[in-house]
Amino acid sequence: MDFAFGAEDEAFRAAAREWLEGHPWGEGGRAWERELGAGGWIGLGWEAEGYGNRRATLTQQVVWAEEYARVGAPGRVGHIGEKLLAPTLLAYGDEAQKNRFLPAIARGEELWCQGYSEPGAGSDLAGLRTRAERDGNVYRVSGQKIWTSLARDADWCFVLARTEAGSRRHHGLSFLLVPMDQPGRIEVRPIRQMTGTSEFNEVFFDGAEASDVVGREGDGWRVAMGLLAVERGVSTLVQQIGFEAELGRVLRLAVDSGVVADPVLKDALVRQWAELRVMRWNALRTLSSPDAGAPSVAKLLWGRWHQRLGELAMRVRGAAGATGLGEWAPGAYELDDLQHMFLFSRADTIYGGSDEIQRNIIAERVLGLPKGSS
Repeated sequence: MDFAFGAEDEAFRAAAREWLEGHPWGEGGRAWERELGAGGWIGLGWEAEGYGNRRATLTQQVVWAEEYARVGAPGRVGHIGEKLLAPTLLAYGDEAQKNRFLPAIARGEELWCQGYSEPGAGSDLAGLRTRAERDGNVYRVSGQKIWTSLARDADWCFVLARTEAGSRRHHGLSFLLVPMDQPGRIEVRPIRQMTGTSEFNEVFFDGAEASDVVGREGDGWRVAMGLLAVERGVSTLVQQIGFEAELGRVLRLAVDSGVVADPVLKDALVRQWAELRVMRWNALRTLSSPDAGAPSVAKLLWGRWHQRLGELAMRVRGAAGATGLGEWAPGAYELDDLQHMFLFSRADTIYGGSDEIQRNIIAERVLGLPKGSS
């Protein structure tokens, strides 16, 4: 099962390939986002144009993702604004919010982070305690968010907060847009992980001001669920292309080192390849005929698959997998790509909604089982 690429799609592929090969990206980051924006390559999947983005069909979005991965372009730092906030604003935002925020995202000029998870309410989003009190024309936000990706570099954060005093669970929540440059009112603390890096952060709000609420006050749960619904589709295929590149490195290492002669290891590598193909076919199927449980099924599949790949990489490396690239010192060590993948992938079944939460969603919303039955 695969997409059929027509003449227009192949012309789009040629244009994308020419542009990517002609624009060196260095280390990525903000400069690369602005370069993408200048080329009109941000916002391909938006349901509207006119904000500095170009439109692209679903097939063409897949083409762009394939070409982006093929040349080894860097990981995006603007994807939260482009892939999560922008579709949410198009669905729930007013015209002033669309005109203010979408062009800046499309130009690659403003970066966003997501203020959802909290201590004690990570996967249980409805249990959040961050509050926002109206003060004239603004809301003052107080509370703590955790596991906030890219918070150190973000210009803005979309925050789900409780705006109705005494409300419980999914009632009384609002979806607020909070500028991050508020010294004394917002503090970002990096969380150092076992990889030695700090992709995740804690964010503390102490009366931080927010003047924009998406949708109506108290309608935050509906908006938040709408945002979570777009965390699928082409982005899943992009992720799988990256997985394919990682698997390729592991396979080449196994062949070059000769350990592929081990029949047990060979069987595990072949199974890993076959499962990746099945995930791709399933992603393509759900793009053309989406269903309510597709995002949760995809998350369950790729989370454990990626963890197994990291484990396989270390099996292929053998004892060398336990040694770093340079001199080790407490609090400072360097990992190669496969070691980093192995350690970071331990979080794959937790972030973005833990496996337990995904099973609950499938049980309750797809199979119609009573709560707690999964």
